[in-house]
Amino acid sequence: MRIARRLVMHEVRLLVSLVLWVARRTQGADGGRAFGYARGQGAMMAGFGFVCVVETVAMSVLLRDWPTVHAVFLLLDLYGVVIVVGLHASSVVRPHVLDVEGGSLRIRRYVHVDLRVPLERIGSARRELRMTHERADGELDVEVGSQTTVTIELTEPVTHLTFLGRRRAVRVVRFHADDADGLVRALGRARV
Repeated sequence: MRIARRLVMHEVRLLVSLVLWVARRTQGADGGRAFGYARGQGAMMAGFGFVCVVETVAMSVLLRDWPTVHAVFLLLDLYGVVIVVGLHASSVVRPHVLDVEGGSLRIRRYVHVDLRVPLERIGSARRELRMTHERADGELDVEVGSQTTVTIELTEPVTHLTFLGRRRAVRVVRFHADDADGLVRALGRARV
């Protein structure tokens, strides 16, 4: 039941992100400096959305002689297109946030990842472009377009809550930011 509730909340957050995207608003960036990460995946998401639309049209043509099956697949296909657009919208409206006043860096991706890292736990921060990521204990890779551009190493672990609610202690976090250099410089100033 807990997993079903998490999945429903995920879909609701995606739909809320669509509304915020249309309204040109961000979520959770008040009081801090926002650093986007959506540019790194824009073309890929547009391509994925295009493929979903083509598939919707193709299935409509193929299933036109079976009205009930056609209606079911049309509904599922249209919902799939909405989810793809919602994923992109969530990456636009939920940027990374450096909150110097609150003393934290909030690392996010879509509605899947929302990790708050206290600034006093950041031991080092550097710009580091990585295209491959191997899973390792104590490390979290928040990739966008299969790449990360910023690596932070922590003095003490922070707890990351996975998509299905499992807790993981992480000491190294790699993530993508469109302005990786600016984020690393801002982190350096905030930690001094």
